[in-house]
Amino acid sequence: MPKLLTGRQRGARIVYVNMNREHNDALSNSPGPQYAALTVTQLGAGVIKRATHMADGREIIYYDDPDTVLPPERLADTRHMDARPPTAQMRQDVLTGEWVSIAAARQKRVFLPPAEHDPLAPASPSNPSEIPSRYDVVVFENKSPSFGPAVADEGADPQALLHDTQIIGQNRSFPSVGRCEVVCFSPDTVGSFASQSVTRARTIVETWADRVAALSAVPGVQQVFPFENRGEAIGVTLHHPHGQIYSYPYITPKTAALLRSIEAYGPTLFHDILEREQRSERVLLRGEYFTAFVPFAARWPIEIHMLPHRHVPDFAGLTAAERDELAVLYRRLLRAVDALYSTPTPYISAWHQAPVRVGRDTIRLMLQITSPRRAENRLKYLAGSESAMGAFIGDIPPEVQAAKLRTALASVTDD
Repeated sequence: MPKLLTGRQRGARIVYVNMNREHNDALSNSPGPQYAALTVTQLGAGVIKRATHMADGREIIYYDDPDTVLPPERLADTRHMDARPPTAQMRQDVLTGEWVSIAAARQKRVFLPPAEHDPLAPASPSNPSEIPSRYDVVVFENKSPSFGPAVADEGADPQALLHDTQIIGQNRSFPSVGRCEVVCFSPDTVGSFASQSVTRARTIVETWADRVAALSAVPGVQQVFPFENRGEAIGVTLHHPHGQIYSYPYITPKTAALLRSIEAYGPTLFHDILEREQRSERVLLRGEYFTAFVPFAARWPIEIHMLPHRHVPDFAGLTAAERDELAVLYRRLLRAVDALYSTPTPYISAWHQAPVRVGRDTIRLMLQITSPRRAENRLKYLAGSESAMGAFIGDIPPEVQAAKLRTALASVTDD
């Protein structure tokens, strides 16, 4: 195989450049494989990041496991693609002050394709997927984003942009600037985070930390939200093991409510929650750096929260040791959720973080896993009280939930 790329060291980053124009021009006209120009960065835990672009200009970033068997090259995306959809418009609901992104392009997204047409699998002659090359973990910009591809002007005042989104008025609208990314946990067509190896789980945690740092610096982004939807009952449109990251141009309603609670309670809210829950009968597991528990006022039949033992606002602020433990404990929690019943349980795994510019000293990184599954063959549906009034009715006492989850945890391993 001809060597197409060479690198030069720039501090911690190696930028790969074409060896010579004549060689690459000749190669691009040859029938053999075409390789992408890559920007390569060494991350923590031995993870290597390789960034390039897709045929329509979207960024795609490969994250290699420390024990990867993949070659350093990545195939170029040679598809002929339509232009990206225009950026959606977000409109304000004057009754609540909340923003709704009207993203009509999402109607065209793929819906539950068979495995042989999985758009998140590595591309093959019969499946020209979104990902042109083999991978361990890969991140790319969503083809049909709720936010983006446009971002705010580089020179715009981020505090002024945030203030504009907090004013309430009639017929207020803005472009839905920001960025939405897909995070593929594995090239396999089925599975979830829990089905990955511990090494792969650690690569994904490193990926989240890297993306949170990068997306927090995107002009106009006010909050970054990594999450995983799992199961058709939740509304997934792809069975491939993956998550997403949304980068919002405003502070989300949940976080705005949290900021109000902190203002009313005081800046020690998360410290006090953790201290109280660690003394409760709802604790599920406790490590050196994290504690997981069923919350005192759980809304869902299955609801798990996990907090770091020190204040850290987001993934990017975690130390290497904290990331190591998080990968193991989080994977164990998800395996316990699946051990509750004879079939996999649908869930939403949500990583709540401090906004980019406010609440950094008071809002702590927090995992919230929720599932509507209330029995082997029963789901909780959000009907009148929950959907119309936002007033939840709990079906299972949190202490009962915790006891069942501890039993499930005792049955799982870290293999």
